[in-house]
Amino acid sequence: MIKNIAKTLLLEIDVQNDFCSGGALAVLDGNGVIDPLNNLASAFAAAGGWVAATQDWHPAKHISFASSHAGKTPGDVINLPNVPEQVLWPDHCVQGEWGSEFHGRFDLKPVNLIIRKGFRKGLDSYSAFFENDKKTSTGLESWIRGLDIDTLVIGGLATDYCVFYSAMDSVNLGFNTIIIADAVRGVEYPEGSVIKSITQMRSAGIVFINFAELLEELK
Repeated sequence: MIKNIAKTLLLEIDVQNDFCSGGALAVLDGNGVIDPLNNLASAFAAAGGWVAATQDWHPAKHISFASSHAGKTPGDVINLPNVPEQVLWPDHCVQGEWGSEFHGRFDLKPVNLIIRKGFRKGLDSYSAFFENDKKTSTGLESWIRGLDIDTLVIGGLATDYCVFYSAMDSVNLGFNTIIIADAVRGVEYPEGSVIKSITQMRSAGIVFINFAELLEELK
């Protein structure tokens, strides 16, 4: 599955307080991704691989917040000039607030790079590679190519949004892309979005592997 660990990146998506238990946009069992990702990150670092983490980093009154639009509630969908069908969310991951911080049990010691996304007030970002206009880069691709990385292993939150868009961009950019099947959790909004996203990722050639199998490969 992993041919060359030195050319492989573990990409940990948005393991932040607001997406975990007690957060403003808590994902069901979101905390369940923390231990497998911590163990994998340590194994990657020890084996000579690379680790990056993404962090939603929204300013107050961000365009993706329902509270920023009169008469709108979380779950509503609006059209923006460069982004059709923007889902509106509760206020979450506001810069400098508790909700935007990485979960206290999430181990940052093995992380080589943190990518902050969604920090432009008028533009949301699901993907680790591009903002939601699909052209404004986060800088991750340049960093990866500079290290000659060819394989991405992805886990985190949430399966049907930031994990999905990051994985689809990864494979479309030509990287071998692997999802840690039991180290992701979904929002499931709208209903059926998790299985739909998994089906699309599989159809795109993205490989799914369980945490234990992957860890065994790194030994």
